[in-house]
Amino acid sequence: MSILVDGTTKVICQGITGASGAFHTKGCLDYGTRLVGGVTPGKGGQTDANSLPIFDTVAEAVRHTGAEASMIFVPPPFAADAVLEAADAGVGVICCITEGIPVQDMVRVKARLEAYPESVLIGPNCPGVITPGRRVSGEGSSAVFEAGCKIGIMPGYIHTHRSDAATGKAVGVISRSGTLTYEAVWQTSVLGIGQSTCVGIGGDPIRGLGFIELLELFGDDPETDGVIMIGEIGGRDEAEAGAWIKDNLGKPVAAFIAGRTAPPGKRMGHAGAIIGGSDDTAQAKMDALHSFGVTVCESPAALGTTMAAALGVDVPEAAGT
Repeated sequence: MSILVDGTTKVICQGITGASGAFHTKGCLDYGTRLVGGVTPGKGGQTDANSLPIFDTVAEAVRHTGAEASMIFVPPPFAADAVLEAADAGVGVICCITEGIPVQDMVRVKARLEAYPESVLIGPNCPGVITPGRRVSGEGSSAVFEAGCKIGIMPGYIHTHRSDAATGKAVGVISRSGTLTYEAVWQTSVLGIGQSTCVGIGGDPIRGLGFIELLELFGDDPETDGVIMIGEIGGRDEAEAGAWIKDNLGKPVAAFIAGRTAPPGKRMGHAGAIIGGSDDTAQAKMDALHSFGVTVCESPAALGTTMAAALGVDVPEAAGT
């Protein structure tokens, strides 16, 4: 099984005619995602390079296609309104890839989304969400998949469906870092461990779904055997997630916190990755997670082997090197 999306999910792209939207729409289609159309105001009635219908509004797109999810590649000044338009149209999963959205805009979005309990936001400034499909042919970037759903910019071919995994096990991945999401996926795939769903929650200070909401979903998924959780300096989300894990989650968790060498007060890449006090340093978060019984990796190179050990899966000595 999976969380949030699967191979039946109908997806639209807001900003489908922009360079990024067009490029990643094709990538998602190639992966097997059920992309059913796109939205660009003023271009309704046209089709894109993939022969997908384009609509002027999200409401119109939903009405004609039955779309249940949206990926947003709208430029930063307009992305917040794009999120709210999707929620107002009844889209259930809103995945905002756009980075550089003003924090004040996201504060407004976060407050307004409370009026739309049936909609969940992933991101912004994130790689997206993917539920792996079964590989049917090809290798590497030429692989062809079916019954999967990729919404975003992640390299689909590194992901492994549970049925294709040598161990017959699958883990969920939750990460504030895009590239470390891919690293966790690659390492687990190499070790014969699949992924149920991978969610990049983004590195901005104000964002949609967080660790606890996703841990709860993975906890309820019978085919998720464990969870990899990748955090960063800044905020208290990881420590709060650790407390939740101790009290509520009966599945193994392997965690990594990026930013151990980051100097206080300096933003490191992501808008939310800034040490504001002694409790939000990488070491403080690692110590907190340790205290709650979470297995913590000392290095991102050990994400896969640490998860395998937590699952009780045997791995070769040379694995991950």
